[in-house]
Amino acid sequence: MQKNIIKLSIILLIIFIIGVFFFGLNKSSIYDTKDLVGQKITKIQLDHFSDNRIITGEDLKKNDFTLINFWASWCAPCRDEHSMLLKLNNDEKNLKILGVNFKDKKNNALKFLRDLGDPYDYLARDEFGKHSINFGIYGIPESILINKDLVIIKKFIGPISKNDYSFIKQIVRKQ
Repeated sequence: MQKNIIKLSIILLIIFIIGVFFFGLNKSSIYDTKDLVGQKITKIQLDHFSDNRIITGEDLKKNDFTLINFWASWCAPCRDEHSMLLKLNNDEKNLKILGVNFKDKKNNALKFLRDLGDPYDYLARDEFGKHSINFGIYGIPESILINKDLVIIKKFIGPISKNDYSFIKQIVRKQ
């Protein structure tokens, strides 16, 4: 009788392990952000880059559209996208850009902006990368386009491309 209970327990354990294994295989490992579109960002509290204050959602509600761009001076793709950010800042008056400097040294970030230009209307710091997690940021550069109601219109993974620039321009000019 006791042998039967042990055998049954082993069989159930094996079935459980196989079930967990197959469940894991069927789960998508692709990083997908389509579910973020249409969601409202509920809490924005970012440390201002140089002032002793916090940038909040109330600051961003004043804008028709805000592009939140996560970047660092040590990030080569961030350097690649920088000209697109400068162009967006110059071309689109309905769009403000919030730069979130990610895990960077302040002096290096300032040199980066001095050398390449500063496309940001707001500049925040996320020195340890803890605030960026709240935005679903896994790497940089990543950007999030939101409207004045703080609703996510689109998330851009990787550098802003010419196609992304055209998409942002089209959305911002529709208003």
